[in-house]
Amino acid sequence: MENQILHSEITHLELLNRGKVRDIYAVGNDHLLIVTTDRISAFDVILPQPIPGKGEVLTRIANFWFDRTSHLLPNHLSGMNLSEVVPDRDARESLGDRAIVVKKLDPLPIEAIVRGYLIGSGWKDYLATGSVCGIPLPGKLQQADRLPEAIFTPSTKAEAGEHDENISYDQCVDLLGEALAQKVKDLSLHIYTEAASFARQRGIIIADTKFEFGLDEKGELHLIDEVLTPDSSRFWPVTHYQPGSSPPSYDKQFVRDYLETLDWNKKPPAPQLPDDIIRRTAEKYREAERTLTGK
Repeated sequence: MENQILHSEITHLELLNRGKVRDIYAVGNDHLLIVTTDRISAFDVILPQPIPGKGEVLTRIANFWFDRTSHLLPNHLSGMNLSEVVPDRDARESLGDRAIVVKKLDPLPIEAIVRGYLIGSGWKDYLATGSVCGIPLPGKLQQADRLPEAIFTPSTKAEAGEHDENISYDQCVDLLGEALAQKVKDLSLHIYTEAASFARQRGIIIADTKFEFGLDEKGELHLIDEVLTPDSSRFWPVTHYQPGSSPPSYDKQFVRDYLETLDWNKKPPAPQLPDDIIRRTAEKYREAERTLTGK
């Protein structure tokens, strides 16, 4: 069994936050250490077992996209070597590729969601209103149909345990100001469109995704958090894509499908996962990385 981390323990640094997946530590006043663990959540509940290698896959995919988008805007990667922050070799090796040192930035209070296909909550919204987040769409679209063009549908950032709420673009302007809201919208659509085209050539449809942005002390916009991973996006294999139903995906599909078969109220504590579900889920993450990056 490969190295796996459910909770990181870096005792010489101050732990600032344990999220659903990431542990964040303070590195002086200007930097953070982010450890992407192998935790997995479903229905907003963290499951009790890790998915081996998941954190490393997510970190490598995010870094791949940070590199590919660096011509559009800066990102939170600091360029600092992990050895500068975690000097103990054994501790570093136990982290594998899960850890990055990033610049400490002021995160914007929204999640920048881009949808290229009609799926998930967007599909439910369309069935009810003919629109997605107030954006009118053509009639007679099917589930998983490609949209005429990608749309920007921001949401608020919820507190732990709460759900994000979709907001209108006007509400986004109220939160960010007109110039910054327009810049976030334009960049989000640009990054998604470029990435979706790249991924499709390699056999993956990026149906939708979530970006996060932050500002430095000069007010310059940066891409932060994770970008275009199977946890922040819906990845579909092109070979299995068929409008009219929800396509199989490269992420937590096996986990969610299994949990739906149980008599579980989708509240903590979460049930144990069978070894087969863990193994197949880990392989899906690795397959997404291989298909996208060729590594």
